[in-house]
Amino acid sequence: MRDSPNSIAALDGRRVALWGWGREGRATWKAIRSRLPQLPLTLFCLPDEAGDARAAGDALLSVETVVDAERLSAFDVVVKSPGISPYRPEALAAAGRGTRFIGGTTLWFAERDDARTICVTGTKGKSTTSALLAHLLRAGGHLTALTGNIGQPLLELLEGEAEYWVVELSSYQAPDVACSGTHPDVAVVTNLFPEHLDWHGSEARYVADKLSLLTGAQPRIAVLNANDARLATLDLPGSEVRWFGTDAGWHLRGDVLWRGNEEVFDTSRVPLPGRHNRGNLCAVLAAIDALGIDAAPLARHAATFQPLPHRLQPLGTRGGLLYVNDSISTTPHASLAALGVYRDRRVALLAGGHDRGLDWHDFAAAMRAHAPTAIITLGQNGPRIHDLLAPLAASSGFALRAGTDLADAMGQAASLLAGDGVVLLSPGAPSFGAYRDYTERGRHFAALAGFDPAAITAIPGIGIA
Repeated sequence: MRDSPNSIAALDGRRVALWGWGREGRATWKAIRSRLPQLPLTLFCLPDEAGDARAAGDALLSVETVVDAERLSAFDVVVKSPGISPYRPEALAAAGRGTRFIGGTTLWFAERDDARTICVTGTKGKSTTSALLAHLLRAGGHLTALTGNIGQPLLELLEGEAEYWVVELSSYQAPDVACSGTHPDVAVVTNLFPEHLDWHGSEARYVADKLSLLTGAQPRIAVLNANDARLATLDLPGSEVRWFGTDAGWHLRGDVLWRGNEEVFDTSRVPLPGRHNRGNLCAVLAAIDALGIDAAPLARHAATFQPLPHRLQPLGTRGGLLYVNDSISTTPHASLAALGVYRDRRVALLAGGHDRGLDWHDFAAAMRAHAPTAIITLGQNGPRIHDLLAPLAASSGFALRAGTDLADAMGQAASLLAGDGVVLLSPGAPSFGAYRDYTERGRHFAALAGFDPAAITAIPGIGIA
């Protein structure tokens, strides 16, 4: 699709700007330069990024640190980084005047319509599902790329070659696939519940953007979670639908994995904590079958999968306490899932962070019957969570405390557990404000607990192997 209106070549002769100079922005700049070395470009970036951008030595790259509707409207196309919402007022105003906003994901899919892509999204579980899918395909002898939101911009692999491309997509990126005009071979959606409402502006828009991978991109086969209420009601006339989590497909009975009526594999030794993670394995195997590969012989290789950092990651024991890093938890639903894994242990949960306005009432209701030993709230939305839980603490039998910061919360957790139990960082909220991202938060948690933060953060398998 190199002659597509969404390809890099189609940018030639047009007024083009880049918005963002993080890793995605730099990858976009390099990709465009590799195909269009003489195209004038304007970069909108933060003031502390401008020096690095100018140091790139591109005489045709104009760097600006002030961005508004007027400046954006001066361009035909703005290629923005995923973290920049197209629903910002200045972007909406410029779009109303004819400026087109796309992402690097759009460019890659338009350029690489020859690639056999398996796109993975979902509110939670998409990174584990993507990495596990690549792991099993590689175990089967298939040259496989693992890329995208998991930690590598797609455009860094613009010239790469692989038999299969496992592409993790955030809700920020899913619409870019539909925008590219390319149809993925397989699209996997793990689940769907509210998140990133500040970026999308509303729950309805979040859901629409997430589902655009199915409704707009129209994959050849859609692999969907039968236990998700929103997904179960979808009508996708442009795609074949295959379900996991149902008796007719890949599902679990206790710890045993089944494909329909075929017993396949005992997952009790698979390093995937929690039943929700075993559900991700069902999604992976359904996707492999959708590719025309018999997934059953590959299932056993899940036992050699290396779990990803910051996702229910046991760091080790200090002073009789097990420290578990679930910093990736950014919704109350994720915190509930984490508590379920350690339901039989004494647990002090550290909850709270950046306030995205998510509703914690379902979490509070669950605490009436399944509360941990203690909950220590912290962060911007910590007081809101604390106020919601305060009327329940005494009757439900859990200690409720407020932490001034992560170090204070961990100290209170250790004191309450008195040398016996699990200190669980599963905040149910993003880290913005106190930390740059969930990785930095998880690393600080590890350091405060007495573990080497550098040893816990590598994501294995990214790239082509």
